[in-house]
Amino acid sequence: MQRIRGVVLPEGEPRDLYLVAGRISYQPAGSATDVGSGWIMPGLVDAHCHIGLDENGPVDEAEQERQALAERAAGMLLARDAGSAADTRWIDQRDDLPRIIRAGRHLARTGRYLRNYGIELEPPGLPAAAAEQAGRGDGWVKIVADWIDRGRGDLTPCWPADVLAAAAAKAQAAGARVTVHTFDEQGVADAIAAGVDCVEHGTGLSEQLIDTMAARGTALVPTLINIANFPEIADRAAAKFPGYAEHMRRLHASAPSRVAMAYEAGVPIFAGTDAGGAVRHGRIAEEVFALHAAGLPAEAALGAASWAARSWLGRPGLDEGASADLVVYPGDPRTDLRVLADPSRVVLRGRIVL
Repeated sequence: MQRIRGVVLPEGEPRDLYLVAGRISYQPAGSATDVGSGWIMPGLVDAHCHIGLDENGPVDEAEQERQALAERAAGMLLARDAGSAADTRWIDQRDDLPRIIRAGRHLARTGRYLRNYGIELEPPGLPAAAAEQAGRGDGWVKIVADWIDRGRGDLTPCWPADVLAAAAAKAQAAGARVTVHTFDEQGVADAIAAGVDCVEHGTGLSEQLIDTMAARGTALVPTLINIANFPEIADRAAAKFPGYAEHMRRLHASAPSRVAMAYEAGVPIFAGTDAGGAVRHGRIAEEVFALHAAGLPAEAALGAASWAARSWLGRPGLDEGASADLVVYPGDPRTDLRVLADPSRVVLRGRIVL
């Protein structure tokens, strides 16, 4: 039996935590070997993480393993994979790799999303496709609600509002929650009107829409370290699509204040990096820093990437008898978030992997 001594978060109580047959126990039973000490948190969560993708589309199993190990080294032990064209189910058989909650494949309008990422289709097929992906994921469906319309030279919704609403209803009736990619003001308005369960990015949110999300419990995963790329995207597009470029710059400039507004309104906010495309894996600590810089208190930003995110996804924290998935830090992350960048111990399924 192995023991970790320290302060257990979020409760903040000093306790001895035991690793027993891969599970957590607070009941001493016989002699124990000390294997770590410090501030103990439930394993980190990246709520928007594309293990199995790079900027060109699906990657092979060797690259999937590399991505998963990069996440594990950062203390990220649970990923909500918000859309992947690769089959990563083999990872579930590896006790040494993070757990993944999948959303199936992105559902995107024909010619209106990144190549090789999603299932591309026209509006009449979206509701049936959403129901099908509900059966292929782990309780989530991902719909691309808006993207650049090259004919108009700017962001526009990908679907008629009634079609998006019908697709959300179909997926939810099949037992899945629906999350949407959205940058645009009208795209996010249509998504919230459709009754989706989660908004990814959400740079087009208004105060009224935020209030609606708060009242409904609709979650927001703002992916701030990905939104940081908007100026570069705008620069590349400016010559051909100046309206789109200016729009992206405006959305970038207002993103932190929208996150702060959402937090103050009571919208559930969770940390997601959007790793797997333009964002490298293993950056969950940076997303926590960005959430804090945008206005979330340190403890709320930590919870968004740990205990609160686990509860939202239906996974346990540091409960008696739960799988021993945890991270240990040498200092108190509530008073110095920088310690997240350097965990002293990472334990997955009761195994010390760092």
